[in-house]
Amino acid sequence: MSFPLGYTGPLSGIVLGIVFGYVLENAGFGSGCKLTAQLRLKDWAVFKVMFTAIIVASGGLYLMQGLGLVNVARDMFVPSVFIWGSALGGVGIGAGMAIGGYCPGTSLVALFSGKLDGLIFFLGIGLGTLVFNGFSASIESWAWKQVGPDSLTVPQLLHMPVWAVWGLLFAILVGVGYLTRTNQASPAASMSRKASGMTATQHS
Repeated sequence: MSFPLGYTGPLSGIVLGIVFGYVLENAGFGSGCKLTAQLRLKDWAVFKVMFTAIIVASGGLYLMQGLGLVNVARDMFVPSVFIWGSALGGVGIGAGMAIGGYCPGTSLVALFSGKLDGLIFFLGIGLGTLVFNGFSASIESWAWKQVGPDSLTVPQLLHMPVWAVWGLLFAILVGVGYLTRTNQASPAASMSRKASGMTATQHS
């Protein structure tokens, strides 16, 4: 069985894309300020939303495996880790996200939200892709040379059961949520406290 809608063609991609874009926009990811605030460790919304998505997806996959709906060995491809290529790609996309404030997905959300910087960022992705394709052949042997873990999932790499890895990820999410929680009261209560403080000052 394939999900969603029992179909893996363009229709499922469109449906999931619309839902994903809607979630990102409502989470505020259509603004470049959101991502840069995460990189400055000022706003943890990006981490919480994306890590929650990882938890839900991995938990759903684990459940479907248990129900016999998915066979990882048969239905899924687990790529090997190419250390130098991954490092180069990580630095490149990390720099782009820090400078532009978007990742490829959120740039499209910003674009369809009517933001000009989203359009400029998306055009930059296209131009960067063309430039990279021009010299990718010259670095291919270097980027693919150092191979890391060969087609291993995280539980296999850590020699831990799947449920334990999922539990660890969930604990990280809860821990970050607790440590970055905000204890802000409602605006009305805040205004009331300020007014009370001003009154007390005037009486004194």
